[in-house]
Amino acid sequence: MDAVKGSDGQNAKRPDKRAERSRRTRENIVAAARDLFVAQGYGATSLQEVADRAGVAVQTVYFVFRNKRTLFKDVVDTAIAGDAEPVATMDRDWFRTACAEPTAAGQLRFHVRGVRDILGRVAPIIPLIAAASATDPEIAAQWPAGPDPRYTVQHAAAKALTSKPDARPDIDTARAADLLYGLLSPELYLIFVRDRGWSPDAWEEWACAALTAHLCTDHE
Repeated sequence: MDAVKGSDGQNAKRPDKRAERSRRTRENIVAAARDLFVAQGYGATSLQEVADRAGVAVQTVYFVFRNKRTLFKDVVDTAIAGDAEPVATMDRDWFRTACAEPTAAGQLRFHVRGVRDILGRVAPIIPLIAAASATDPEIAAQWPAGPDPRYTVQHAAAKALTSKPDARPDIDTARAADLLYGLLSPELYLIFVRDRGWSPDAWEEWACAALTAHLCTDHE
């Protein structure tokens, strides 16, 4: 990135147009792939189709991602995060804001809203991961066996929640984490929103009310 003189005589950084173009190209390819994977399935989607939808040459897709497996992993990771920034969920502003709430009920309101935003992006992709992993061992290897990252996030949220003054004293961190993990699962979200036709707003209201009733002492 080049340095130029600003009006105050100090060096200022000139925007790197090449880096910005590369970022936009990557984002366009990921968005195109996501739409096609959801509509057609992982196996039925070719990189040529992704390139055509993104408005780039197929060689560009190969140059950026090398192969379809890597592109698929990027689609999933971007859906979870909401962007391409390498920031873990527990370091995201929404998660930190929720955990910083002084009451358990307040934390749940922020937490459910943040999870809703993630589920709106990632829930439609969850069935694709299972289907693709079943037919392609190399894709399955991209999500190695071990602690579920989603549970790790919910356990951290539960640990903060159970320390709040209005948290139910008979619910420990492990039980709270199980409730968050189960009720805020992508599978349950899909049942209500995709299969039963609930709006995301209705799902959020229900999930927040259910968790508040289970986890807080004063939920009227």
